[in-house]
Amino acid sequence: MKNLVKTIQNTIFQQGLFERGAKIVIGVSGGPDSVCLLDVLEKLRSKYDLQLIIAHVNYGLRGKDSDKDEKFVRNLAQKNNLKIEVLQVKVSSTKNLESNLRDIRYDFFEKVRKENKFDLIAVAHNSDDQVETYLMRVIRGAGLQGLSAMKYKNNRIIRPLLNVSRKEILEHLSKQNRTYRTDKTNQENLFLRNKIRNKLIPYLEKNFNPSICKTIFDSTASIAEDFSFINEIAEKAYRKNKGLSAKKILALHPALQKRILLQAIAEKKLNNKDIGMSHVEEILKALKSTKNKNQTVTFQGLKMTRKGDRVTIAYK
Repeated sequence: MKNLVKTIQNTIFQQGLFERGAKIVIGVSGGPDSVCLLDVLEKLRSKYDLQLIIAHVNYGLRGKDSDKDEKFVRNLAQKNNLKIEVLQVKVSSTKNLESNLRDIRYDFFEKVRKENKFDLIAVAHNSDDQVETYLMRVIRGAGLQGLSAMKYKNNRIIRPLLNVSRKEILEHLSKQNRTYRTDKTNQENLFLRNKIRNKLIPYLEKNFNPSICKTIFDSTASIAEDFSFINEIAEKAYRKNKGLSAKKILALHPALQKRILLQAIAEKKLNNKDIGMSHVEEILKALKSTKNKNQTVTFQGLKMTRKGDRVTIAYK
């Protein structure tokens, strides 16, 4: 087996994940991926002069098992002489549970980062997670941005394990005699991600392509490059068209039209998760309308107004 620490070191360098002296909050659930991430960053701590804090969320969803996870992670922190911050939360609603848990987790990590004046948040997504995310977005529907899946670095979030497979992680933990917690619910098909992991991917591997995970992972990297290129052009076009002229927007390639409108929306709405292509298509339809030069479209707390050639996006 190749040296996993060396592989991740190369990723840190190639992707510019952090500099020497970085202060990093590590999200640790107690599962194999996050235990591996902690183990690797701990091994690199002196080399990079890192300051590390562990952050753990106890959702209480698995009763005593959730409490055992917390105890395990607290012991890890003590063993590595690291500060730990723990959030204990009771999740009452199961509606959009997977998304809600993610929001709780990342909000807490960011709170820990700010309170401790740290630089970055490291999470333990691996290449298998990347493939699952891609397939989830294909099933639900996504454009280039969605299909490029997760990034190695997204603002203050870093993913040092993103090009490492789950198999490599387990091999590393076995070699290092590291213990970890197993979440039995990962074997249950309650969430779409679990169905993809437990049913769809094995089916694709058996019936279509035994290397499907590598094929999809490589595709996400290619898509991410294409999206980055298009987005860069869109940013330049948007800066030239800050006044949002309907005529100038419609003169551009359709891909750039959408990206410019999304950037204009992002300036007003920091969280764009609930903005879909259907909203952008509705705006474009209003810009193309020849019935009335004055058009209004309301969506997700915002309002697009077109008066003649001038387009504005503001809060309702």
